[in-house]
Amino acid sequence: MEKPVALGVDIGGSHITAALVDLETRTLVKDSIKRSPVNSQESKEVILSAWCDIIDKAFENIKNGVRNVGIAMPGPFNYSEGISLIKEQDKFKSLYQINVKEELSKRLDIPTDHIHFINDAAGFLQGEVFAGAAKGNASVLGLTLGTGLGSSLCLNYKAFDADLWNSEFLDGIAEDYLSTRWFVKRFNQLSGKVVAGVKELVEIVETDHHATMVFMEFGNNLAQFLIPIIKQHKIDTVIIGGNIAQSFSAFAPELIATLKGNGIETEIKISELKEHAALIGAASCCDLSLI
Repeated sequence: MEKPVALGVDIGGSHITAALVDLETRTLVKDSIKRSPVNSQESKEVILSAWCDIIDKAFENIKNGVRNVGIAMPGPFNYSEGISLIKEQDKFKSLYQINVKEELSKRLDIPTDHIHFINDAAGFLQGEVFAGAAKGNASVLGLTLGTGLGSSLCLNYKAFDADLWNSEFLDGIAEDYLSTRWFVKRFNQLSGKVVAGVKELVEIVETDHHATMVFMEFGNNLAQFLIPIIKQHKIDTVIIGGNIAQSFSAFAPELIATLKGNGIETEIKISELKEHAALIGAASCCDLSLI
């Protein structure tokens, strides 16, 4: 009996990454990662051919057995039917209303019921619940903090896109305050200096009190954003990923103190699987025992 293996695929606006995942050990199969740049402005034919090429290559060493594929894909997208609904995002316009599941099935000779799609933000969280920092937790919120704000909820072990980036928050929307551009703008307001991103602020946080203030303010903002969501969904764990997660130690004290001050003991954790989370989460959609 061969080990149950599924292919996890992570599709972004500029790349495709694929890797085999051992569903028993919940880990990536060694040396199975394949990655290729793909220009999302290209024609349907160019994009789908590039995707199929990587998927075929990733399956090269699996000579027999059933091929199962789980794909983490940005939205809007009809995930159950496999139809792309992306049209106003400057990417994948040529795939609008195309049944991607049927196209891939035809080209790869894989039955449609062996191809599963999941939202990319949900894929990240599904991976962490399946094999990472949130393993065994029933009610989890996942946030990817970077140039944008990705958010997903996992209730009863099933993750879905929470789409919180544009929810009303303070004097605007959540993404205005919980993304890289807020750090850059706020540090400039306080100090008059310009930095490219959060990494530079981390490097000076010990010596620059304006940088320290920015991280404290961010921690407080993040807590205020989380409090109603944690209460509404009875969240037991929050998983943070994305580039801003690398500066966790700089904003965590204020974040945790503010949550505790509001009577919230929810665990705040950093992503364990990092960029592999969506691959493992997508592949886990093929584990029929979980569905």
